[in-house]
Amino acid sequence: MTVLAIEGLRKSYKGHLSITTREVIRGLDLTIERGEVFGLLGQNGAGKTTTIKMILSLIFPDAGTIRIFGEPNSSVTVRARVGFLPENPYFYEYLTGVEFLDFYGRLFGYGRAERERRAARVLALVGMTERAAMPLRKYSKGMLQRIGMAQALINDPEFVILDEPMSGLDPIGRREFRDIILDLKARGSTVFFSSHILSDAEAICDRVGILKDGRIGTCGRLADLLTSSVKSWEVTFAGPTFASLQLNGFSGSLLSARGDESLVRVDVEADLARLLDAVRARAGRLIAVAGRRDTLEDLYLREVAPAP
Repeated sequence: MTVLAIEGLRKSYKGHLSITTREVIRGLDLTIERGEVFGLLGQNGAGKTTTIKMILSLIFPDAGTIRIFGEPNSSVTVRARVGFLPENPYFYEYLTGVEFLDFYGRLFGYGRAERERRAARVLALVGMTERAAMPLRKYSKGMLQRIGMAQALINDPEFVILDEPMSGLDPIGRREFRDIILDLKARGSTVFFSSHILSDAEAICDRVGILKDGRIGTCGRLADLLTSSVKSWEVTFAGPTFASLQLNGFSGSLLSARGDESLVRVDVEADLARLLDAVRARAGRLIAVAGRRDTLEDLYLREVAPAP
């Protein structure tokens, strides 16, 4: 089932004194299927947040259509099935975490017992149970992200939209957010999120789309977009210097040297064999050999880097 269908989406903004017009989104087409995690990638200013706001009817497109679960995105019944976490959420800072979630539960029309049950569940899910009684004004950036995720999940949404959800989180928090997203997928929810943290997107996305020049350029499953073949090898060894090994006639580059340890990259398998033979011949100690495959970062840089 198609959860999100966008066709021919366009959006422009007026410039200074409304003299000029800047078209941010220029004919964007996109579909997202049930149960997948989709990552929208792009540079700052590419239009990721603008696209998300149009999906949620927070702003309106100049042209194009947006349908969620086969219905217009402005439908009230559709909105009840969607959860949203903005990039820079603003909350009522005088409320505590649990009061904040109770407020959102009231918006959905839940009774008191149901609100308490749901609040306790999502607080535990985002690791904020112990901070639930603290006023939001005392929350750190990361804590606000967590409580924001909790409100996005208070209604058990079938479709979760997250704008830069890892922003402001420490490495542990990012790992926990990734686990939450994967848990949502395991429970059958569909997740659409924007991000500039490519490692997180590569770890959890089924599909990604790269937004460039107001349109979705490269889009597809990571397994199809990234080649599985090894592009180069990185060899770490101790003992002989890189300069002395080069006498064996292999082509490689020294990435780093610390103490008696060296990290060398070679791009051809025959050179890898020559390097390993040279290390052994000089009584060196081999520490690691790692094959480097195409990554999402490589793909992203190829797509968004300006032409020379």
